[in-house]
Amino acid sequence: MRRTYKVLNAIFIASLCISATMVLLFETDILPDGIYHTATGASEFVWATVMELLTICIIPVALRLFRFRHIAERLVSAEALLNWGALRLLMLCVPMVLNTLLYYMYMNVAFGYMGIILFLCLFFIMPTRARCESEVVKRDVEHKK
Repeated sequence: MRRTYKVLNAIFIASLCISATMVLLFETDILPDGIYHTATGASEFVWATVMELLTICIIPVALRLFRFRHIAERLVSAEALLNWGALRLLMLCVPMVLNTLLYYMYMNVAFGYMGIILFLCLFFIMPTRARCESEVVKRDVEHKK
């Protein structure tokens, strides 16, 4: 269980650090922002549409992932929690990092807002030792019934 907690926590912290580093680099003008802002707008529209649909669809799935019966039945070990927990974290972390990058590439606030929403959603599934233990123990008890 300890290894599971450490890996899940590493994914959580790494994604936050990557996003924070991007914000720091773009805000201090080390990296140029808005480099695609003058584009025709077609690529920005496609990215915005894809990311909006992805964000809208992925948040409820990620937040309720462990309540789906098929997945809940499989959460009986620390290894299963590691696999499903990593998937759940990555479902929110990857779009958050991508939205952060796209915000600075296009300087479109929609990407920034989606990144902030995904960031806030991460704290509902933040991996703590107690949560890791309760997910496996609770599911294990339900599975034995």
